[in-house]
Amino acid sequence: MAEKATKPEKIVVEGAPRSDRGKNEARRLRNSGKVPAVLYGGKGEAITLAVNTKQVTAILRSESGHNTLFQIDLAGKHEPAILKDWQVDPVSGRLLHVDLLRIAMDVRMRVKVPVHTFGEAAGVKQQGGIFEVVTREVEVECLPADIPTEFRVDVSHLMIGMHLRASDLPMDTTKTRLTTDPDRVLAHVVALREEEEKPVEAVADATATPAEPEVIKKGKKEVEGEEGAEGGEAKPEKSEKKK
Repeated sequence: MAEKATKPEKIVVEGAPRSDRGKNEARRLRNSGKVPAVLYGGKGEAITLAVNTKQVTAILRSESGHNTLFQIDLAGKHEPAILKDWQVDPVSGRLLHVDLLRIAMDVRMRVKVPVHTFGEAAGVKQQGGIFEVVTREVEVECLPADIPTEFRVDVSHLMIGMHLRASDLPMDTTKTRLTTDPDRVLAHVVALREEEEKPVEAVADATATPAEPEVIKKGKKEVEGEEGAEGGEAKPEKSEKKK
């Protein structure tokens, strides 16, 4: 039914402390293949860094994405961290700035892990139903070294009316705790809804019912009649004057 969650590979990101700040310095760093960053959290103080742009971009594009655990290489000293936040140019897509969070390897943390399904649901293939994904990620609590890359689940057994819930995900409960509601529906197969006849009836009713323009025309005729009556009364007054 399901495949066991996989773990991210060990990755090292090159970093170097920086003292200069400002737009000009940031632009110079980006042109040299680096991006401004801040490393904070844990027991250490916040420090400003310049990190390798390609390496950070590769992390963001990886399967584990921002949950990827990596090592910041600061002059040969490695510190475990993850990406906490990042800024991208909305036009060019260029990475502008990243925030890095120090990780204590012996402290459990909460992270969101993507859920990917595979296989064709039997309810779709045999019963003509529709497979719908409701939730694409779940939250778990675990040690940094145990953060899953993703959860892959086979949904080929699902028939119409059957659900895939968070509690159905395979995980080692001795290492990982599900913090998302276990009853949360992740995906299900629903019956194909028949076309409602109401829209057709509505069109028929609209055709049968006298249209509003006719009422408006009536009103116009009445107004014209009133104007004609007023005009008819005015003529005798003029004729009386002529007399």
